[in-house]
Amino acid sequence: MLETLGLDAMSEQLYRAMLARPSEGVAELSLRLGIPEPQLRAALDRLSELALVRHRDDPQPGFHTVSPEVAMELLLARQQADLAARQQRLEESRAAAAQLIAECSIYGGPQATEESECLVGEQAIRERLAQLGRSAESVVMTFAPGGAHSESDLRASRGPNEALFERGVEMRTVYLDSIRNDRPSLEHVAWLNSRGGQVRTVPSLPVRMIIIDRRLAVLPLDTSDAKAGAVVLTGPGVVSALCALFESVWANATPLGDAPPLDQHGLTPQEAETLRMLAAGLTDEAIAKRLGISPRTARRITAGLMERLDARSRFQAGVHAVQDNWLPSSR
Repeated sequence: MLETLGLDAMSEQLYRAMLARPSEGVAELSLRLGIPEPQLRAALDRLSELALVRHRDDPQPGFHTVSPEVAMELLLARQQADLAARQQRLEESRAAAAQLIAECSIYGGPQATEESECLVGEQAIRERLAQLGRSAESVVMTFAPGGAHSESDLRASRGPNEALFERGVEMRTVYLDSIRNDRPSLEHVAWLNSRGGQVRTVPSLPVRMIIIDRRLAVLPLDTSDAKAGAVVLTGPGVVSALCALFESVWANATPLGDAPPLDQHGLTPQEAETLRMLAAGLTDEAIAKRLGISPRTARRITAGLMERLDARSRFQAGVHAVQDNWLPSSR
């Protein structure tokens, strides 16, 4: 029951038993619960690590078990701290990716190095991606920003994807949350899932990216026009960094079959991301592009946030968000 808060089943069973019979020692608990003593001591160590029990010396040696109310507060606080740490790592990964993308932009044309290959034009990109797809052996990991794709593009992708599945290649794709409202996209994702593909969504993505077998990555030369050109990166250090970025975003993304979780203020991930962009000074048009939604929808989300924050302007919304702890007070 408490596994989502970091307490495994055996530790929870031990905690409940110690609450019911606080006077029992390790040997008695082991006998009554039918748990070998070494495993029970490991569970006890876990409870001690979580501060749910502590050693007691007086009036007799044993353990003191905190009340369920205090235990829930401790577990929830620890969970919130872990979430904050993961969010920090995600933001650091985004920053590293942004720097890497900026460095990649220096290619700017059909130049190449030992660890890169530049592609110019949509046709060249399409042909090279098809070739790389045919060579994939283990995994293809993709960031797919830009919102919903056309039905024709989705149908055209099924042939190459089917070939990957037949070879046993793992496919993991991160889309934007906005595709959850697009019927053709949902039908395509259902098709991917039926063949073993894995799909998750996030409010926004740092860049369009394809990683193949963790040995090379394809990124656009111009993030504002992915069809203009692309760079194929093979440098081990760069590819490792991009794989780390993907795994960080993937860990924080929501499986498409699940509803995006609300934060402590009742905001969806898309609303929370909109608020951060709003505070950063982005226009509704820029927010819409990042989220893969229409400017009209972006304006609707922004207006809803301003109403909930009791703000008459975008600036006031940012101020109220900080005052109400919806946003951090530091830059």
